[in-house]
Amino acid sequence: MDVTLHLAQDPEADALLGRSPLAALVGMLLDQQIPMEWAFKGPATIAQRLGTDDLDAHEIASHAPEAFAALLSQKPAVHRYPGSMAKRIQQLCQYLVAHYDGDAEAVWKDAATGKELLKRLAELPGFGKQKAQIFLALLGKQLGVQPTGWREAAGSYGEPKSFRSVADITGPESLAKVRAHKQEMKAAAKAAKATGK
Repeated sequence: MDVTLHLAQDPEADALLGRSPLAALVGMLLDQQIPMEWAFKGPATIAQRLGTDDLDAHEIASHAPEAFAALLSQKPAVHRYPGSMAKRIQQLCQYLVAHYDGDAEAVWKDAATGKELLKRLAELPGFGKQKAQIFLALLGKQLGVQPTGWREAAGSYGEPKSFRSVADITGPESLAKVRAHKQEMKAAAKAAKATGK
């Protein structure tokens, strides 16, 4: 895996996401309740604070929890909730060590179908069905991981040029389209709630 992603809108952070399967998974895990760019810049910040240019699942899994939480809490914090996200990242890495010998890419490398890949992603700590579908769409659309039926398994996120999620962000213009889509969805949900539908 060595592609150019544009999720963090920061060249160094995006380069790490494009070459490190674990960084991409951690970025996806962090992508909640904070802006997308902040979430996907997180893996590079963590690597820098660990004094390395990549992330290692074994190292993170065995890191002292308090020290790892403190690392994420340093200013600027990696997430709005650095303590709970530090715990989730360690749980993800512990799962990868236990089930995939610490190799994040093994989660998707030999998945025969989109359905199987979705199941594997949804089993990862911190990944519900929606997050798993978005990451599956990212794998298919930008990272060349396209097992049979991947678009169907990714649901609406797998549709070409749908601009629904990070899977469709290839630069500032597509980021703006995804952001506009998310705002429309929030407005629609708010309106539905207000009318009681």
